[in-house]
Amino acid sequence: MSRRPRTHSPAEAGFRFNLALAAALALVNLHKLFVLPLWLLPQSPAWALTLLPLGLLDLTLWALIHEAVHGLLHPSRRVNESAGRALACLFGAPFELLRRGHLLHHAYNRTERERTEVFDRRRQSRRLFAVGYYARLLGGLYAAEAGASLLLALPGAQILELARRVDRGDNVLGLMLRGLSARSRLRSARQDAIAIAVVHGLAFACYGRLFWILLGAVALRALLISLADNVYHYGTQLDAVRNAMNLRLPELLQKSYLHFNLHGVHHREPQLCWFELPREFARSGARYEASFAEALVRQLRGPAPA
Repeated sequence: MSRRPRTHSPAEAGFRFNLALAAALALVNLHKLFVLPLWLLPQSPAWALTLLPLGLLDLTLWALIHEAVHGLLHPSRRVNESAGRALACLFGAPFELLRRGHLLHHAYNRTERERTEVFDRRRQSRRLFAVGYYARLLGGLYAAEAGASLLLALPGAQILELARRVDRGDNVLGLMLRGLSARSRLRSARQDAIAIAVVHGLAFACYGRLFWILLGAVALRALLISLADNVYHYGTQLDAVRNAMNLRLPELLQKSYLHFNLHGVHHREPQLCWFELPREFARSGARYEASFAEALVRQLRGPAPA
């Protein structure tokens, strides 16, 4: 008697796809870091052009790390954590740091602590605020995430003291540092920071005098990640913690971005996996507030008074 083949539920298929995608993105980044300088560039400098289309996959990389941040990449906590940390190391920032920052974003979205483009003209100059705003928008956010690894070299007590000093009502930095100071989190973040330094240090050594090519790839990542970070929140209602925009993308790009553009649905239902978002979008009667490109350009208007 023949055995009926086992079928997989949509969720099981989604989690299998996540692991396959994680492996594919790891290979893409190993290509950037080592294959390109050691084998391909010596044959022809034209191979450097592969970094441009592959750079767009940095948004997919962040989207998959984001799934791990919410514990949704895989139902096994161990697998979810391991995959998230490995991908974050290739991304260039410790997983625990990314997780703390993103979960605080969900907790304080559009409150006084997290209003990226909003300033108080009674206390701040628009011109001065705009310098920081555009620096953040054009690569500074990623640079801050990657550079924050340096703070992990401080003893735990000093990290707590620094958290106390920078903790004000208009940012989440103090809260993030305080959360990172817990012994298990700090140990994990430090291990990731060391792995990032070793991997990327070796990669720059492999590029040698062509180090500027890898630097350009990192700069492209910084620009894409920073530009896309606040695109779903710019100009939206203040003090609406669960509010975000759903932005229209062509179907192929939407799928390659793991439906991250359905950000309004995600903020209302953060427990849903990326492959469950389209169904919830349709079921809830949600709509697109704008196209992704339109919202991306809108940010360039700059800061707005509270």
